[in-house]
Amino acid sequence: MTHPDLRPAAPSWRDGRRARRRGRVCAAVGAALATLVASACVPVQPPPPAGERSDVTGSPVGDTPVREGGDLVMGLSAEPDQLDPTTSTSLYTRYVMSSVCEKLYDLDAEGELIPQLATELPTVSDDGLSVTIPLRTGAVFADGAPFDAEAVRTTLLRHLEKEDSARRAELGPIESVEAPDAEHVVLHYAEPFAPITGALADRAGMILSPEALAERGDDFGGHPVCVGPFRFVDRIPQTSIRVERDPLYYDADQVRLDTITYRIMSDASIRAANLRSGDVQVIDRVSTTEVDALSLEDGIDVLQIGSLGYQGVTFNVGNVDGVGAETGEIDTPLAADPRVRQAFSHAVDRDALVNSVFNNWFEPACSPISPASPFTSEASEACPEHDPEESRRLLAEAGVETPYRIRLQAANNPDTLRFSQALQASVGEGGFEIEIVPVEYSTLLDVQANGTFDAVQLGWSGRIDPNNNIRTFMETGAGSNYAGYSTPEVDELLAEAAEVDDVERRTELYGEIVTILQQDNPIVYLYRERNLTAHSEDLVGVEVYADGVVRLGRAAFRAEED
Repeated sequence: MTHPDLRPAAPSWRDGRRARRRGRVCAAVGAALATLVASACVPVQPPPPAGERSDVTGSPVGDTPVREGGDLVMGLSAEPDQLDPTTSTSLYTRYVMSSVCEKLYDLDAEGELIPQLATELPTVSDDGLSVTIPLRTGAVFADGAPFDAEAVRTTLLRHLEKEDSARRAELGPIESVEAPDAEHVVLHYAEPFAPITGALADRAGMILSPEALAERGDDFGGHPVCVGPFRFVDRIPQTSIRVERDPLYYDADQVRLDTITYRIMSDASIRAANLRSGDVQVIDRVSTTEVDALSLEDGIDVLQIGSLGYQGVTFNVGNVDGVGAETGEIDTPLAADPRVRQAFSHAVDRDALVNSVFNNWFEPACSPISPASPFTSEASEACPEHDPEESRRLLAEAGVETPYRIRLQAANNPDTLRFSQALQASVGEGGFEIEIVPVEYSTLLDVQANGTFDAVQLGWSGRIDPNNNIRTFMETGAGSNYAGYSTPEVDELLAEAAEVDDVERRTELYGEIVTILQQDNPIVYLYRERNLTAHSEDLVGVEVYADGVVRLGRAAFRAEED
């Protein structure tokens, strides 16, 4: 197996050739974009790189005078999947569920883990095999059922045992869950599992009403019931999801809005137009073609923060019977020969794509580990060199004819298609020809789960612990291993990294894993977004953190001035 060349730390004799080649790629990318963004002008002085921008995460209501009540409408960029924390895989579901389903833990604006339905961070036994979580008292679910240790146990067992659970790998090798009293849950492990607190700060930590689970079973997502500032009301497919203030919420006096309606708007320009007109008050995933203009407009605030996640292309290397099933052989060079995927990684000019398509708002990425993560390292930040000649050499070595054609399925929205067309232009010089197949977003989630793809362009919003950015996608049989990737060495390293509590050692192990992934390339990582959210200045309390979730649970309309 040919190993990728990593970007050198110092200039070399190739730099002049690379600069000329990059100019040709930028021209090709620019041509691809011209028909899509005819009105967008490239500034003479480029904006600062994403990594040099200041984070603006929003702010709590604090002492700001606000009015009670009001109906908030958020323009949501894609329809969520099933509103079931056990099975959901969509970022957009997390937006809605953040208002309805609180978690055992959460992140704060600085990316630190804090208790939510728990009262303290977990206590871990000396051998690392028992994790005790103290729980909030006096809380109830939206249906009146008591929130207690048995309810937490019921939820965690569902995450672990449900056949189509996407949470199983996130929770690690749990042997049993014990509720010794109403205020404590104890997780018993076969092996130590360091990432558990981070996992419980996302969907794995959302606790579901045991009464609703008993009543609805697999249909829980059609009418979710949890502990949260709001409770689910109704859903009109492809149109909207509505929630209302929950009077049973333990902190109800801090909730001001009457309702939140999440209105599905896949086109970024339409979301921005609706924000300007006042038909919606919050929009997510502001397009990089809109954000500069919105930032200058009176009456609109733009929030921005770097992402813990990534965007990339996932290749199907063994997903023949659906995600989580036993992997099989796919008889194509793309699936069977890592040199072809490695060639693709060399063919992509990530810098040119980010600059041309996203106007420097996003950052190139070659790894599932963000440079902002405490687990980043030289190995995890190493990037395969953009080298079309090496790409063609690898394709020739693999014995495939060029241009090698790849059928790429991508979400059917303007920003994603704009990027896909630029990617199509970028990789041509390296010997690839991309056929772009636009697919509605929720359908695309089914496509990758079912394994009915050669390549898909999708990403991951990211988690604070790298275990949940890598293991669920790369461990054999994991619930989000859409590529059908299976490598014993990676499985062993992932297991070891999860068992070690020492950050330095875990960082080293994740660096080793990234090095292997850059050889096998089941996912070619391409760029890392900034989470861009805009809202009316009439609102306060809208917050967005590095996990990408737009938090509206404490939002409120400003009080009208006399």
